[in-house]
Amino acid sequence: MSTDPIRPARFIFDHYDPNLAINSASDLPGLPPGGATGNKLGNSLTAQGDHSGARPYLERALAIREEVLGSDHPDTANSLNSLGFLLHAQGDLAGARLYLERALAIREKVLGPKHPDTARSFNNLGALLQAQDDLAGARLYYERALAIVETVLGPDHLDTAQTLNNLGLLLQAQGDPVEAHRYYERALAIKDRVLGPDHPAVATTLSNLAFLLQARGDYAEARPYLERALAIWEKRLGPEHPDVALMLNNLGSLLDSLGDYAGARPYYKRALAIWEKRLGPGHPHTQIARQNLAALPRRRPFLINLIRHMLTTI
Repeated sequence: MSTDPIRPARFIFDHYDPNLAINSASDLPGLPPGGATGNKLGNSLTAQGDHSGARPYLERALAIREEVLGSDHPDTANSLNSLGFLLHAQGDLAGARLYLERALAIREKVLGPKHPDTARSFNNLGALLQAQDDLAGARLYYERALAIVETVLGPDHLDTAQTLNNLGLLLQAQGDPVEAHRYYERALAIKDRVLGPDHPAVATTLSNLAFLLQARGDYAEARPYLERALAIWEKRLGPEHPDVALMLNNLGSLLDSLGDYAGARPYYKRALAIWEKRLGPGHPHTQIARQNLAALPRRRPFLINLIRHMLTTI
């Protein structure tokens, strides 16, 4: 029986927050509209899990910004970053890396090596390398990001919490669950304090803590974290969001591991239905849910770590 967890990367990316005001130079009077507007719309669709709908907006925004602002403008880097996040979410890691590396090069050149946006690019590339199983390379990026954000933004900033989350995930992958748990708890305390207990970013770290416990076989301790995360995501994102399906799959896997196959089945079925509709039948997450459902009760399930590698949005 397979007991190895599968952890396709799922990130909180360096990607524009859809709630931010539109203030890019590409939307100023006298310049063609659509740069910041298109990026904002594309990011909003990406956040909703509508990846195919997001891509045309993001590609148009990038084309406008490159034409109007130039290839080395910070807003151009933001568009590159948004497209990198989208491709990462779609599982195209090689394509995502090209965009993310271009974004980082611009930020280092224009903003400097110690700017918070540069740190966000380090986080994004760390998450990407981790998804490609380059753990040593990922750690270098995460540690550079943490050094910047703790110094420039402070130990209680959300960017610090995001980087702590990512380092926790990395340490877990490297077989150091004790240190991973410590980083997750620090990240959770910051998010709870700054964002409140019902924010989706809180759910991200709850799910990471649950995955850590579940991987150690502490199923009873993991279950409340999973259930709290699911409740947050269903409330904030709606019942058919891909992130909700991630939690459904992991709750199914927990019950599956406990031998409660009847309890696991409806969670797997809901996850599969959501992913088939929102991500398509060929997406790795969809395939995992299909395998888990088809294999009941013959083997241990595949787990999906809801990593939300903290990629940022700017």
